Amino acid sequence: MSKVKYYYDTKTLSYRKIEKTFNQKVKDSVVVIAASAILAAMFFALYVAIIDSPKEKQLKRENMALELQYKLLNERMDKMAIVLNDMQNRDDNIYRVIFESDPIPSSVRKAGFGGVNRYKELEGYASSDLLVETQKKLDILSKMAAVQSKSFDDVKTLALDKEKMLASIPGIQPIANKDLKRMASGYGRRIHPIYKVRKMHWGMDFSAKTGTPIFATGDGKISNDRKIGGSGYGKYVVIDHGYGYQTLYAHMSKVSVKKGQKVKRGDIIGYVGNTGRSVAPHLHYEVVKDGKKINPINFYYSDLTPEEFEQMIEISNSINQSFD
Repeated sequence: MSKVKYYYDTKTLSYRKIEKTFNQKVKDSVVVIAASAILAAMFFALYVAIIDSPKEKQLKRENMALELQYKLLNERMDKMAIVLNDMQNRDDNIYRVIFESDPIPSSVRKAGFGGVNRYKELEGYASSDLLVETQKKLDILSKMAAVQSKSFDDVKTLALDKEKMLASIPGIQPIANKDLKRMASGYGRRIHPIYKVRKMHWGMDFSAKTGTPIFATGDGKISNDRKIGGSGYGKYVVIDHGYGYQTLYAHMSKVSVKKGQKVKRGDIIGYVGNTGRSVAPHLHYEVVKDGKKINPINFYYSDLTPEEFEQMIEISNSINQSFD
């Protein structure tokens, strides 16, 4: 109940009761209602800002659970990346080395991760950084797994082809040489028999009588590649063994195979002679890998004992004159 208010009337020198008009009462009521409404709105806004509704609480709990799951997923992907990296290292440095295959270039393994922003649709959210990071890791792992799967398919093919490869790689001496006395000059800088100066000798010379049989040192196909052979070699044969290997047999007296013919290790392909730039009957033998001439000394593993191999190395390293 509202209190009665009075005012002092100076004319009558007495207190008189204050009586509001109807309009004043309405105005006061409106002010009170408006003030109450404003206060109520302020309290409601403060309540909404500070205290979550049950639905908001549920959504926040769900978001927290999702963020936790994303973080756990990232940790698992980090562990998977470590495993995949180990598989890649084994693939490049063990499996492919065993099968003499080049490792997969890093540019191939990591191709497709740069360029335009592929994650633009994930931006603008409270957890955008986490979402983008997770999607990037997933894309990288998917690419790595796809490349590695293809690589293992290749390695499987190489493994199945291993027997054929071992038969194709040069593995024996090109002429019968059990006592190793036919080994005359090795790979390296040697005294040229005509110019009498030290020049690079790209193969090994085996002295033997004219007509001595010459054997294919590995399975392959006769190619007679002119990039490897030449007029100075006289009558010669080039065998393409596959797997990047070729062998050259020069200064023959007679060639017993034809271009395109397939041969097996140990097949007679011709006979020792003295044709071309040669000072005595002998066989000049070369091994070529991926277009580069390499030392044949390492390719007699199928017919030399360890002791004979050491003796062969000693003979081949002697600074003597070549025959061509």
